[in-house]
Amino acid sequence: MPMLLFTRHQLLTRWYEQHARILPWRETRQPYPIWVSEIMLQQTQVKTVLPRFVDWLTQFPTITTVAQATEDQIMKAWEGLGYYRRARLLHQSAQHLEQHYQSIFPSNFDDILSLPGIGRSTAGAIASFCFEQYTPVLDGNVKRVLRRWYGEENCAEKVLWQRAQQAIDIAVMPSLWNQAMMELGATLCKPRNPLCNQCPIQAHCDNAFQDSVQKKSKNCATIKNVYWQVHLYHDEHLGLWLHQRPRNGIWGALWSPPITELQEEPAVQPDHIHLLTHRRLHLYAAHHPSKTQPTHGSGTWQKEWHTLALPTGIRQLFQKLNM
Repeated sequence: MPMLLFTRHQLLTRWYEQHARILPWRETRQPYPIWVSEIMLQQTQVKTVLPRFVDWLTQFPTITTVAQATEDQIMKAWEGLGYYRRARLLHQSAQHLEQHYQSIFPSNFDDILSLPGIGRSTAGAIASFCFEQYTPVLDGNVKRVLRRWYGEENCAEKVLWQRAQQAIDIAVMPSLWNQAMMELGATLCKPRNPLCNQCPIQAHCDNAFQDSVQKKSKNCATIKNVYWQVHLYHDEHLGLWLHQRPRNGIWGALWSPPITELQEEPAVQPDHIHLLTHRRLHLYAAHHPSKTQPTHGSGTWQKEWHTLALPTGIRQLFQKLNM
């Protein structure tokens, strides 16, 4: 078995060095930008992250700048990436690093793992990419690769961690190995229709050209239709009536007009439909006359609402309404 793994290592790392995508976070060994990229890439596609990653580092070039930013500034910079809890946890981690590590990112794996928003796989990625530690990554792509390699469709996560550790233990460069594994899963060993004919290790994969390992697609999950009435109080002198949504729940801590949930689907077409992972939000704009005193929930008048962190669905609704 060790010889088989070693052969895989040779083939896979050579393939990665020749075919890896050029990505900005791969051009550095500095922990801060790699950490930011790993958090952004959780449940978000590379093409979406790329421009936001560059913008983020322009606005927040150091851990200290993140720590000293307001939550509103952080949320605004994260706008459009979704899963905003990641941004809040990154902010908390930066403040923790400023207070306890003089804004220097730790190299110890357990210290990295202790930071808010960083799990075992993310900690493994940072520790290997930045400090060449033999810590495996086990994101969705790597899990799929390992299950196919060994022909174990229902392999438990505990076993996958063991297999990932065994593989990286004999790697020449743990950073290169982890990157190659992740790249293989992202570009060739896809959930559906894997490109086995292009795979550098097809001869060492128990599942090559079979595609018996199936991954449940998010798009196949049950999606709940939700009908929301968005109350628009707009005054030319005062601005727009907005409030910050509860921290827990959809669009947590983002600014939004008051929203009430409708129990039945209206007979008219929605003004905008916004798709989340498990919900399809049907948004119906309710325009209230100018100078009308808001009666839907607490909030404040915001003249500069364009600069606030708004949910993507609300911003798209505003665009359709030419607001």
